[in-house]
Amino acid sequence: MSDGGAGGPGRGAGDGGSGPKDRLTDGLYGLGWGAVKKLPEPAAEALFRALADQVWKRRGKSVLRLESNLARVVPDADAARLAELSKAGMRSYMRYWMESFRLPTWSPQRIKASAKVHDVHRLTEGLDAGRGVILALPHLGNWDLAGAWVTTGLGVPFTTVAERLKPESLYDRFVAYRQGLGMEVLPHNGGAAFGKLARRLRSGGLVCLVADRDLSASGVEVRFFGDTARMPAGPALLAQQTGALLLPATLWYDGTPVMQARVHPAIPVPESGTRREKTSSMTQALADAFAAGIAEHPEDWHMLQRLWLSDLEPRGETP
Repeated sequence: MSDGGAGGPGRGAGDGGSGPKDRLTDGLYGLGWGAVKKLPEPAAEALFRALADQVWKRRGKSVLRLESNLARVVPDADAARLAELSKAGMRSYMRYWMESFRLPTWSPQRIKASAKVHDVHRLTEGLDAGRGVILALPHLGNWDLAGAWVTTGLGVPFTTVAERLKPESLYDRFVAYRQGLGMEVLPHNGGAAFGKLARRLRSGGLVCLVADRDLSASGVEVRFFGDTARMPAGPALLAQQTGALLLPATLWYDGTPVMQARVHPAIPVPESGTRREKTSSMTQALADAFAAGIAEHPEDWHMLQRLWLSDLEPRGETP
């Protein structure tokens, strides 16, 4: 699924990325996919846990931003509690990468056993009824593992969108990786991607989108943990235009090798109002579902970038 770039590689226009920094970035991710999956699992887990702790100790911009974001989620937390949460958050984030690097080598049986999805009937019943389904997630847990579980555990293919990464070769790596897990990946290029997603939904297909951050001009303003943020309009607009079911989903780790997930009740399309009013209402309901899951498992929310409008620089920020 599209990861929206939260804490990951830089996003850009995809100009080919021929500079030394771009080549280094691509090389490091290539090394991760090539080497980490060959390590014995206990060694990989220990390595990424140590990496997480080292990054946390250095208290760079990403860690400080994570703590700032978590302070909104857990407003009564003191400095010690926030530090504890951010340390656990970095370990959770590095677990995401460790699992993602190793996912291509996992057997179908391993993938099926690595996630437990609560209330999955909401998803399967929607698909069985012939309705398209939009599954919308925040940056919780491991959304790529969730996607692999859907294609493997349920045997249901789905379509998602990937934003352009810089360098272009790194974007190609991510697309190939997700396609290898059974996902159809569309480039994020505005109307063309939206039209293809709508066609998949009208034919009764499944679309999965990570949807808790959007700094574009088309983002919908929502109240999120007491302040204003922007989230993408796409999920709500697709549901309105195609009649597809819009289902929020949240993910979390519980200290075991099995990731937990929950499919939340469908968000209905309001019976009255303009398209803009309906989109705003549905996106707010989506934000509320995300907030409930994030509040229960704040350490698994991998938001290492600015999100709330009041945190952005005066001219805006596009990390």
